[in-house]
Amino acid sequence: MNVSKKSLSQLKSVTLIGAGKMGMAMAKGWLKNGLKTASLTLVDPNPHIDVVRFVSKNNIALVPFCERSDIGILVLAIKPQIMADVLLSLKDLISQKTLILSIAAGFDIASLEKGLGTKNIVRAMPNTPAQIGKGVSGIVASSYVSGSDKAIINDLLSASGTVEWFENEADLEALMLVSGCGPAYVFYLVEAMAAAGIEQGLEPKQAMALARQTIIGAAALLEAEPIDASILRQNVTSKGGVTEAALSVLMGEGGFKDLLSKAYKKGLERNKQLGEE
Repeated sequence: MNVSKKSLSQLKSVTLIGAGKMGMAMAKGWLKNGLKTASLTLVDPNPHIDVVRFVSKNNIALVPFCERSDIGILVLAIKPQIMADVLLSLKDLISQKTLILSIAAGFDIASLEKGLGTKNIVRAMPNTPAQIGKGVSGIVASSYVSGSDKAIINDLLSASGTVEWFENEADLEALMLVSGCGPAYVFYLVEAMAAAGIEQGLEPKQAMALARQTIIGAAALLEAEPIDASILRQNVTSKGGVTEAALSVLMGEGGFKDLLSKAYKKGLERNKQLGEE
């Protein structure tokens, strides 16, 4: 993670619309990495009690709707279903110099440009491990965004994990299905592993503890060993052994790869629907 704390400390105005889990994960990362509390404004008409306590403790501005017209950086961390209405309320408050960062799924740069009347826009797709500084964000910028503004976005998103820049906006759709939705797949894998253990006679709490720690350990090994995941898999798989037998099902026809391919296609369909809605 390469974050310029000096860069974040120099930002004068960051307005975050949407103080949900992802929005707050980013905000906490910014403050931890140098952003001054006086420079941050949270906008949420129905903030969670935890958000209210956080802003009170840290003396951060929390308002139900955006009124200021001197926004330097505007971050949209809201659901795509309400994006059109929010953009309409913001159009007269921003200037061509305002740097826009959106993390909403299904709402492309062209739609944001039309809704806000500016081309200084960046789209990003972070994921929930950003809550603990282990996230990954895919980023695409409009061709009108300057190099210095890209550097600011890089610092803002690096505060909650690693970043990957892409040239084509379509790549964000694939990234969303891999890393954006990916944590949910892993959590469901834990559920499925635990359920299989229960079928074999383990107590539910014991089965869940084993499944959770197995995923935690495997993830730590992935982080510690910079080698291909297939090699790590092979290291666990003895010729003619139990793991090989189990993998013959998971890697066979209708197994993991086929299921994920179907899941990705279904996700893409829904993402397209969200944009149309």
